[in-house]
Amino acid sequence: MCTVGELPTADDGIYTDKGYTGRNRQRPGLREALAASREGDTLVVTKLDRLGRSAVDLRNIADELEAKGTRLSIGGSVHDLTDPTRKLFFGTLALMAEFESDLIRARTREGMAEAKKAGRLKGKQPKLSALQRKRLLADYESGEYSAAQLCEISGLSRSAMYATL
Repeated sequence: MCTVGELPTADDGIYTDKGYTGRNRQRPGLREALAASREGDTLVVTKLDRLGRSAVDLRNIADELEAKGTRLSIGGSVHDLTDPTRKLFFGTLALMAEFESDLIRARTREGMAEAKKAGRLKGKQPKLSALQRKRLLADYESGEYSAAQLCEISGLSRSAMYATL
């Protein structure tokens, strides 16, 4: 049995992908799970949107599983991808998953636009004030302090210090 989802281990036929978002099909855990699946296996996913986020992508994965003779279990319910009624149901679920993903994306964009318009979305703020940056530059140009000492004084990492300068 092969499993795709957010599980803590990658041993014994359990494949995971962490940190992959959006519509990325190039996920190592998914690729390994699909490659390892054989006839008679069951690919288990916790939710359909964990398998893919577009109806086209999900259909391609389902076709690949069907060609291998692998069953698909979504949230504990096994789907026979060869049955026409199950194909229709799977297609409907896939469209709903894509719709949900599109809604989340649209709401996020709308919220960020509103926050930016209201002046609440300013990005990461500099760690040092203008006066502290001016002092750091003066200390650096004086040659009195080493880079390590300037980092300690300013509380910045070496790369952040040079970026600030």
